[in-house]
Amino acid sequence: MTKTITVKGVGKVSVKPDYVIISLTLESINKEYEKAMNIASEQIDNLNKTLNDVGFEKEDLKTTNFNVRTHYESERDSEGNYKQVFAGYLVIHDLKVSFDFDMTKLAKTLTAISKCISQPNLSIRFTVKDPDAVNEELLISATKNAKRKAKTLCKAANAKLGELKTIDYNWGQLNIYSDTSYDIEYKVLAVERESNIEIVPDDINASDTATFVWEIK
Repeated sequence: MTKTITVKGVGKVSVKPDYVIISLTLESINKEYEKAMNIASEQIDNLNKTLNDVGFEKEDLKTTNFNVRTHYESERDSEGNYKQVFAGYLVIHDLKVSFDFDMTKLAKTLTAISKCISQPNLSIRFTVKDPDAVNEELLISATKNAKRKAKTLCKAANAKLGELKTIDYNWGQLNIYSDTSYDIEYKVLAVERESNIEIVPDDINASDTATFVWEIK
């Protein structure tokens, strides 16, 4: 029977964010389906025009989710009982625009969005432009970590590390985002001028694991 050793390798990488993602949400509601959709269409047109004025192309604004559903609200009747009343067709359009990290461009973009009549809700995150490169670095780190552990264990057990038999890795989605929070309330955003505050987002600390099985000689 072949003797084996199983080791979990842990890869860790720290990288500087070089990419900005602005997530936006547009909402429209109307009791007539066609009108709700027309309002949603006008909102996206206005947002596209706003972003175009600060240098973005139409294709830079990407849809991440588009949802249309019926919306009901609770109302109290004459007897004091609550009932669900149809409020209209609710259209929710989630979008994003992304670009290389540049605080001047970010400030101009936010100022432009604040003047957009569509009034989208927004959030800002800092990440990396090439997540695959980070993932590759993590896997290399995890492999080196596992092999170092395996050699240490074999040495302590007076054994010799043999042929690598299997690698088990879960190809899940990695969270490659900075923990830095950059939030501005929309009411504040609407009245502020372009900010000249320079911020440096915190480094992204990512980790991943893989399990290795070696033969022991």
